Order: sequence, then C-alpha cells, then structure tokens
Amino acid sequence: MEGKITTGWDHETDVLVVGSGAGALTAAIVAADNHADVLVIEKGELFGGTSATSGGVLWIPNSHLAKAAGQQDSREEAIEYISALAGDVDPKRIEAFVDMAPAMLQYVEREANVLYNSIPYTDYHAELPGGKLGWRSHDPVPLDGRLLGDDLRWMRPTHASAMLFGKISWTAAEAAPMITRWPGWFKSLLKVLWRYYSDIGQRLKSDRARFLTGGNALVARLKLALDKRHVPLWRKAPFADLIVEDGKVVGATVVKDGRVQRIRARKGVILAAGGFERNAELRGANLRRSPDPDVSGGQPDNTGDTLLAAERAGAAVERLDSAWWAPTIKVPGEDRARPLFFERSLPGSIIVNQAGKRFTNEAASYHIVGKEMFEKNLPGAETTPAYVIFDATFRSKYPMGPVMPVFPDFTMRGEVKQIVTKANSIAELAEKLGLPADALVATVERFNENSRRGEDPDFGRGHQPYDRYYGDPKVQPNPNLLPLEKAPFYALPVNPGDIGTNGGLVTDSHGAVLDKQGKRIPGLYAIGNTAASVMGRSYPGAGATIGPAMTFGYAAARDLTGANQPVG
Repeated sequence: MEGKITTGWDHETDVLVVGSGAGALTAAIVAADNHADVLVIEKGELFGGTSATSGGVLWIPNSHLAKAAGQQDSREEAIEYISALAGDVDPKRIEAFVDMAPAMLQYVEREANVLYNSIPYTDYHAELPGGKLGWRSHDPVPLDGRLLGDDLRWMRPTHASAMLFGKISWTAAEAAPMITRWPGWFKSLLKVLWRYYSDIGQRLKSDRARFLTGGNALVARLKLALDKRHVPLWRKAPFADLIVEDGKVVGATVVKDGRVQRIRARKGVILAAGGFERNAELRGANLRRSPDPDVSGGQPDNTGDTLLAAERAGAAVERLDSAWWAPTIKVPGEDRARPLFFERSLPGSIIVNQAGKRFTNEAASYHIVGKEMFEKNLPGAETTPAYVIFDATFRSKYPMGPVMPVFPDFTMRGEVKQIVTKANSIAELAEKLGLPADALVATVERFNENSRRGEDPDFGRGHQPYDRYYGDPKVQPNPNLLPLEKAPFYALPVNPGDIGTNGGLVTDSHGAVLDKQGKRIPGLYAIGNTAASVMGRSYPGAGATIGPAMTFGYAAARDLTGANQPVG
C-alpha cells in the first residue's frame, strides 16, 4: 500500500513487530529497552510461533557460557566454519552474526532472565575446518509455567514429536538415556512421569504440562520480560500489508476485531513472521521438488504474508527454493508433520526408496537427509514417500516417530496404526508396501552383513561425529548399526519435508531489508525465516535457526532505535 498518507491512524507506536517467535520477542524487548514504544502483533490465536514448538536450542559460537564450561572457541574458527557451508552469503553478514550472537546471548540473560546452558551437542559438520564437537549449541533452562498465569493457555505448545507420548515435556538430559535405554533410563522415565501426573491441579484441567522445557521455556521467559516492559502483544491480529510513504515504510494494516486497522510505526517495522512453508501456492512455485505443505513440520500460520508484502514494497529476495529440510512422518489428524530428528541414527533401521534400496546415510543431519530425499526422488526410485524399516528388536528398544518402545502394538493410537505396516518377513513387508521384494530382501541382507562388522561401505553411516551423537553407545563397534533380523518387521512412510523455509528477503548486517539495487528500504527490517538465512542453504548445528533470528532481532532493534551503547 503506497501513497501520501499523513492522517487516519488507528494506532501509533515507534516499532511494530510482526510475529511473536523468539526473534520477534527479542527485538521487541531490545527496542523497548532503548526507549521505544513497541507493539507486537500475532496472526494466530496462540503466540510463540515456530520457536515455541521447537526445542528452543540456540547455536551461538564463542559464547560466554561455553567459555565458562572450559571450552575453547574463537571468532575466526566460527567464521571459517560458517563460510565453508554458507556458499554465496555476504561475508559481512556472517561476521556480523558471529560478532553479535555472543553479545545477544549475554544481553537476554542479563536483561530478560533468558537462561541457557552450553551443551556438548556436536556441530552437524564438525569434521570441517572450524567445526566443533560441541558447546556451540545452547539448551534452555526449564521454567515453571505457573509464572505465566493465563498466558500459558495462549502460548503455542511444543511440537508433539518433541515430547514423551506427544504430551509430556522433558529436558534433553532426561530424554537421552530414555531414547537409547542407557543405564538409569527407567529412573528418568519415572521422574518425568511423576512430575507430569503429580501435577493434579493441571491434570484435572488440561493435558498440557506446566513444566516448560525447550522452546516453550524460551518463549515463556521472553514473554515475561515483555510483560515487565508493558509491551502489548495482540493475538488474532493478522498482518495485511505495509504502508509506504515516499519510499519509506511508515506502518502496516492489520486485521483486528474483524476490521482493518492502520498502525503507524514511527521508527520502523520488523517482519518476524516465519517462512512460507505452509503456503501451497508459494511452495509449489519455489519448492518444486517438495511442493506439498502437508509434509512440513512448520506451524500452520507460516504462509509468507510478510514476504509477499515486502516484495510489493520493492524488496529483493533470494534462495526461495531453500528450506531447513527434514524427513517427516505425517500422522493423520495432526496439524503438521513430525520431523525425524534423531530416530534415523539409532541402530537397527534403514530408509529405502520405492525401488527397495537405500539411498543415503540415514544418520546424517536431518537437513542433509531431507535434501537427499527430494534430490534423489527419481522415476522408478521415488522417495515420496520413502519408507523407514525396522525390526522387533528396534521396536522394543527405541522410538520411531509416533511409535514408542516398551508399549505393545495394541496400545498405538488409531491414527498411528493407520500408517504403520507390519509383517512377519521382509518379503511380506515389501509386498504390503508395494515394493519389489527381491530388491528389498537384497538391501536388508547386504545391510545386515555389513552391520555385523560395524561397517557401512555404501553410505558411511556412523563415520562422522554427528552420526554417532545420536547412536546407541552400548552398540559396538558402530553405535549406528545393527542388523534387522527379528520378526515382526515394521515400516512407516517418510516424506521429504522441512521445519521451515530459509530463503526470503535480502537483508544487511543489521537486518534492514534491501531493494533490488541493494539499497535499504527505509523503515523495514526482517529477521528469522522471513529473511534469507545467514547460513545460506546449510545447517551448521542445532539452533542455527533461532540463534540467528534472535541475534538479528537484537541487531535490528538496536539499529532502528539508534542505540549507540557498546554492543552487549
């Protein structure tokens, strides 16, 4: 919406933040701390965006928390590592992220009580120059949800795939021994179950946990800090369009209470509304090899509204064919697909295409495996869907998407039973799946023979640090490999999906949106998945989505408010 507009505002503020994920709330807090009036608007009924549904991990190189844990990192190593992966990203943006990310983390810890622990979670490509075997990923400190009061009801819940039985919250430290049945796993299970079911007051009202972990803990802490600054957050207030005056973004139109309202933003608008992964038209036009929004693990409100509006205002875009890829399982009735983050690494399972053959290292990062799935979706060897196959030994010990170990088959929810195929032999399983039986039997026999030696000469499964991170350390010599031998055998359909798009608006080192000539569009900023990622098409490590979102939210808020105090 462009033209000369000087009157008729329904609401005025200094900074309008569109979206309510971690990057958006960080930007709002920093802007408020720099004496700006701030308004946050959220499209959905629930706040928190994709951040709230996630694990909430931040990838922050060279942080003060890593140093406090006695770990060594440096600016130079971080830049070298990202640069080796990010491709055509402006080096100045990479340097800006590496320089500002540690300062941002210190800021939110000090000023907003956003607490984290540096953890030994290996970089996804630790074998590359500058890569690290851990401590760049940071895990949120849990929080008592009762501190949120009624806001707990309106915060977007954790994705079902990140909770025990789809509803019970747990920390990474609690989940790890249960996933691999490491000594002490049963004690961890009892602790988690007791914490959940002993909260009788909440159980009588809701199945939602009040012990907040992951992205819920992160967003809850940011929301409490926002409330402390008296910054309003409008829910059910979808963004409609930008208002441009003489080439400058001066506000936006927003639908609130059933009518269009014109919001003036005296200093600027920060677009932080996620990507476009759930928009069928945009996905079909840009993610042509993975066009179905139903295979995405992104939350349903991510439909690219702000991306389209910024393009109408003259913004440049890049890498719209890129996403944070992941293999996903679609459970009927759920509002998004379930990414397979770690299960693929556990020993005793494989993924095959419709020719009945393996096509990738199943234990590589979810970004790499998801990308391999659509790149190798070829005639006669389709991977839409592919199938993850495992035996009774795996079934009894490890989780696989919605299928939980220990509990017998008859306890599976009806929706899960709809997508599980079970058979007494690999040949019978192939027949039920419509795969060539000879090929699948040969694939499993070859995999089994190599697994007994702890080898995978075809795809190198278990050779890299990331592979082994999610393996079962009790299994030797290779924690990612066990043969599939014991009937019955199981299969689940797996699709080339994602957890969000990562191409978008072109921005500078402060998050300001650039036009097609590389010049700033005055008054307009974009962060998170609305902007093209500083990581390019790569995924350096756990938290490489939210870490940059918060960092550039911090940078954008400081830039548009004219903050001149030392960074951090």
